[in-house]
Amino acid sequence: MTTRPTWKRFALRWLLWVLVAALALQVFFLLRVASMTLIDPVSTTFQRSEAWRLAQHDGELRWAQQWVPYAAISPHLKRAVIASEDADFATHFGVDWQALQAAWERNLRRQAAAEARGRNARLVGGSTITQQLAKNLLLSGERTLLRKGQELVLTKMLELLLSKERILEIYLNSVEWGEGIFGAEAAARHYFRKPAARLSAHEAARLAVLLPAPKRFQRQFRAGFIDQRSATVLARMGDVQLP
Repeated sequence: MTTRPTWKRFALRWLLWVLVAALALQVFFLLRVASMTLIDPVSTTFQRSEAWRLAQHDGELRWAQQWVPYAAISPHLKRAVIASEDADFATHFGVDWQALQAAWERNLRRQAAAEARGRNARLVGGSTITQQLAKNLLLSGERTLLRKGQELVLTKMLELLLSKERILEIYLNSVEWGEGIFGAEAAARHYFRKPAARLSAHEAARLAVLLPAPKRFQRQFRAGFIDQRSATVLARMGDVQLP
């Protein structure tokens, strides 16, 4: 005579399937990252979600992107993006814990000040270039602890399997620079009517300033505060160490 499985057996069986699924997902991510040592990613999860949003909103897909190799991107743009987004990119192992702590403290202060005025705070991030790439390549845009944990795992995979040069190459070719504008080549041609290889230091600094909020800053590209921020980035570019 057989006995019915107890709830503990059901729970253990369910937990086992969850662990197997989680392991399979990590293997999938690992293979995807490993493939990027040789194969350029056609698109990112973020790009596909943006394409769907634009198609639904406008009824047509407005999209500009052209992959170019690392050598065909101006060194000025590489320096400007690192200076603006991740000053220690060449030396850290994917995560800048000090930057994350500083961003956390700034956000707490901004939230307190915004609540006192009855407004919503505009939060800042402390993610490195590798973390941003991990999130945009393979993850959704939701803000949860589980997604953040997966982002950190992917960040370590990218740093272990790809060179810093390759990480920066993929990032510069896939990052958003405005509504439907992705990658350095499309950005250079949209804003300056020239290829990414010919960007000057000043032009590169202006593009780098757009990255934290490309859709919003795109509409203010000639504004005075863009000039001020690009001057700050320009001043920092000389200290940047390229991979």
